[in-house]
Amino acid sequence: MTTILFSHEAALNHVNPPGHPERVARLEAILGALDAPEFSTLLRREAPRAEASEVLRCHPQVHLDRIEALAPERGFVSLDPDTYLSPGSLEAAFRAVGAAGAAVDAVLKGDAANAFVAMRPPGHHAEREKAMGFCLFGNVAIAAKRALDYHGLQRVAVLDFDVHHGNGTQDLLWDEARAFFASSHQMPLYPGSGHPSERGVHGQVMNVPLSPGTGGAEMRAAWEGILDRAREFQPELVLVSAGFDAHRDDPLAGLMWTESDFAWVTGAICDLAEETCAGRVVSCLEGGYDLDALAASVAAHVRVLMERGG
Repeated sequence: MTTILFSHEAALNHVNPPGHPERVARLEAILGALDAPEFSTLLRREAPRAEASEVLRCHPQVHLDRIEALAPERGFVSLDPDTYLSPGSLEAAFRAVGAAGAAVDAVLKGDAANAFVAMRPPGHHAEREKAMGFCLFGNVAIAAKRALDYHGLQRVAVLDFDVHHGNGTQDLLWDEARAFFASSHQMPLYPGSGHPSERGVHGQVMNVPLSPGTGGAEMRAAWEGILDRAREFQPELVLVSAGFDAHRDDPLAGLMWTESDFAWVTGAICDLAEETCAGRVVSCLEGGYDLDALAASVAAHVRVLMERGG
């Protein structure tokens, strides 16, 4: 088995206003890096368009109706000071949800050991009835619910190493006893949530704040604790919110990770998956806003996935 890369050109048609950090060039940089010869054995699949019913696994109809009603035919619509819709945004968002779900399907079917979803807009800030933080729908949380409700799994882990707290994923899975959610994130920083006291209805949420300036050694110690908790949960599938904005060169935050740190945490997550669920990992792109750092960090991440999935 190997690694599947899910993407779609529709993700390039979600456009934010000039100067916005979550820009088309992010995905172009990632796909450019993954076109290198070392990634030639990646299985490449187009992201399908999710049905509305997939979005409704986590979001109420009123949220979906609002996003669809506001989607413009031209120009931009602002949902909040950070989050915009353009004419291509709705298609991109549905395909981001579809890619995460298709990746879950493929990995659980045994088409590959693991998968990486290179789509945008990202998803981990989208709450039940609120698009925010560049995110429209909770891509990873929806994928978790698909694994649980469609495939019948009993335990799924969602691990988030984006520099910002995954408040949306936490909100969407807050009362889901079958999903363990863990996040490391810089604090203080947007969106302001993610205190260790936030533990979920069933104690299945784990938040590990990191101080500005935190580098690889402290990160590795934090993640060893997270992964110990995840092992206790014994997941049947591991989902990853893979944000690369903890990189030392990222303009939106102040952690000091490097490509080698992203490679390490990817390997450690794969270790967990190999011990508990036959190596089944689905990773979905979240943040990362310095183009060079993003491309190099994604390459390091996917390189490890391929090594472990081979």
